[in-house]
Amino acid sequence: MSAEKINTVIVGAGQAGIAMSEHLAQMGVPHVVLERSRIAERWRSERWDSLVANGPAWHDRFPSLKFDNISQQAFPPKERMAQYFEDYAKMLNAPVRTGVDVHQVTRLAGRSGFRVVTSAGDFEADNVVAATGPFQKPSFPRIVPESAGVHQMHSSVYKNPQQLPAGGVLVVGAGASGTQIAEELRKSGRDVYLSVGEHYRPPRAYRNRDYCWWLGALGLWDEVKIKPKKEHVAFAVSGYEGGKTVDFRRLAHMGITLVGITRSWDNGVLSFAEGLAENIDAGDKAYFDVLRDADAYIERNGLDLPPEPQAWELLPDPECLRNPLAHLDIAAAGITTIIWATGFKFDFSWLQVDAFDEKGLPFHKRGISAERGIYFLGLPNLVNRASSFIYGVWHDAKYIADHIALQNAYTDYDPYRI
Repeated sequence: MSAEKINTVIVGAGQAGIAMSEHLAQMGVPHVVLERSRIAERWRSERWDSLVANGPAWHDRFPSLKFDNISQQAFPPKERMAQYFEDYAKMLNAPVRTGVDVHQVTRLAGRSGFRVVTSAGDFEADNVVAATGPFQKPSFPRIVPESAGVHQMHSSVYKNPQQLPAGGVLVVGAGASGTQIAEELRKSGRDVYLSVGEHYRPPRAYRNRDYCWWLGALGLWDEVKIKPKKEHVAFAVSGYEGGKTVDFRRLAHMGITLVGITRSWDNGVLSFAEGLAENIDAGDKAYFDVLRDADAYIERNGLDLPPEPQAWELLPDPECLRNPLAHLDIAAAGITTIIWATGFKFDFSWLQVDAFDEKGLPFHKRGISAERGIYFLGLPNLVNRASSFIYGVWHDAKYIADHIALQNAYTDYDPYRI
């Protein structure tokens, strides 16, 4: 069977793939979007039932389409987010082919371009855009053996409290996912322990402006004033229950036991690292830094935004923070489930080209890889902190589309037809 020839193959029909399709269409670049399941599938089947977007509807969208039938200040639920991208693809008449799994991409021998091997046949493409996003393969440490007699799952397969066996739950990871899941479980009547490590804890809103607005106003999306950052620091912000600041002291006062980083397992006993109070304090410092920067911005620009003195108040330290647990016998504590909200890692095993560094990570500049014709889109910090968010991926896609169109012009150059 002969291969289908196309200028650009986009792998993935989530927010990155749909944004890429829009810009390539505007450039007149022939392309196809291949999606192994449905458009925005991860929103549909790889998230828990109560998940909502981390940003309000006025912000977490593409420029050409607003959310309808929902307040622009609301945080759209996951099914509404999936529907948004499906509607957007229909509006664009995007060439999306669903149910197509990409098995392998290799460079063609002796000529330019790539062979894309899929479940629906082969393609030959001048360019391939990996738009599979940052949430590719669940990642969690193999601390607790499968023989331990405790039910273990990654947050990507958690749906709701009724899914779990009776008993207490340890949630490992205190980013947006872990904190929301822990609170939901506690409200369902479960005994809950939350393992907290290093995290960035901004205000959900301050002085009548959502944090997404402050990110833009303070230039934090672009990170022009670069501050040293550590890798693998949890981002603790959520639109859960209409949007509220993640506050670990509040979670503790509602009955969730905070513990340190889950370190080891020995015959039914979990050990936790020291430093819980220090990590909470560091999160508080980041939170107050945003408040200070926001106050200074308001004063500098003469904005009439109401003061919010209560935002500066902290609840008293709970007992679990003053005297943190070093060890926990999970049977004695009644824990029957561990949920690993520990993030994801990349899986580019299908992309067999020279586009990776010595650690196996994408080697690129603004999504343009070291392998000519291979592009990455939707990855964290591809350009800046906005790159893995709906707001940012649209703009990153435009830059890559410009580059593809320019490279096509070089390829098509003929001095006798100028």
